[in-house]
Amino acid sequence: MMESMRNILLSATLLGASLTTPAYAETTLNALFMAQAAYSEADVRAMTDAFTKANPDVKVTLEFVPYEGLHDKTVLAQGSGGGYDVVLFDVIWPAEYAANKVLVDISDRITQEMKSGVLPGAWTTVEYDGKQYGMPWILDTKYLFYNKEILEKAGIKAPPKTWDELASQAKTIKDKGLSDAPIVWSWAQAEAAICDYTTLVSAYGGSFLKDGKPAFQTDGGLDALKYMVDSYNSGLTNKNSKEFLEEDVRRVFQNGEAAFALNWTYMYNLANDPKESKVAGKVGVVPAPGVEGKSAVSAVNGSMGLGVTTTSKHPDEAWNYVAFMTSQQTQNAYAKLSLPIWASSYEDPAVTAGQEELIAAAKSGLAAMYPRPTTPKYQELSAALQQAIQESLLGQADPEQALKTAAENSGL
Repeated sequence: MMESMRNILLSATLLGASLTTPAYAETTLNALFMAQAAYSEADVRAMTDAFTKANPDVKVTLEFVPYEGLHDKTVLAQGSGGGYDVVLFDVIWPAEYAANKVLVDISDRITQEMKSGVLPGAWTTVEYDGKQYGMPWILDTKYLFYNKEILEKAGIKAPPKTWDELASQAKTIKDKGLSDAPIVWSWAQAEAAICDYTTLVSAYGGSFLKDGKPAFQTDGGLDALKYMVDSYNSGLTNKNSKEFLEEDVRRVFQNGEAAFALNWTYMYNLANDPKESKVAGKVGVVPAPGVEGKSAVSAVNGSMGLGVTTTSKHPDEAWNYVAFMTSQQTQNAYAKLSLPIWASSYEDPAVTAGQEELIAAAKSGLAAMYPRPTTPKYQELSAALQQAIQESLLGQADPEQALKTAAENSGL
């Protein structure tokens, strides 16, 4: 009897232990993403599920917010002492985040495989002052899209390789009555205009800053704005471009009203979709042109990265999650939605199938991505440049004076 009672008590003790002591200690990571991106919410969840299956001791709680709320959510959480372990960040924020110690410097975690395997231009997404504050994740740049049918009717055998050739081809198209305004841009007083301007600055070999001070008011920065104004005043550019954002550009191009458009990767598949577009099957894409003697192509970095916050209580697990989400295996599995950061992915048939023309353009464009100004005062600088572009297009100031004023109002 005593022996059987002892066994019952022992069994109860073991049962209690198994109920109260987990098989492993679970770490919970909180990650912040944006609701609209190259990767959909469902895709991010699927990627994350794959990570947690491979790492059963880690749980990841995902939060999605609109792009407009991404920056403020990150900063507010930081001010309150935590909240997120991993955050998605835009290419224009690393300087501010580094200055305010929002993100961990992960330079020593970057492996040789990462250094050699990731496209060089992609690294500018996460770098500031020679340090890396995350891994590039969403790769994006602006390409030159063109209407193959219009160019063929105009007798143009190949899309332009330089910005001067673009103007010349546009004039031929306009003179032959094939398009009233052959070129369309997103030049509204918004970040979109800065992206187009940056593309041209990269073509002309300009610099935004030198020794922390504005340098865009001379040399390539000035040449870029002069090109924009000349294109606008020539009548070759759609006059409404000064009020257009990227979706307006897509609408005009898809309606067959423009021969050329500068826009992001996403427009390629939408403009080729018969349900969306009147020009499906006629859409060509090449890298944005260069300037003879200065550049072969031009490109703005419109990418985003994943970083670990300085307030994370689980930086090692957070880094493992970032490394998984940005890995070549994960990115190749979703290459139809966002192009990979890995150079060798562009030789993989599973990645390139069905989008060969875009991939060919990406090989050059993504490798040449040029960053917008890297400064903690980016928001002030961007606003000043947006105003300079608008005033120049409207004829309220010449480019020299507009950029000089922008430099004075940049806060630098």
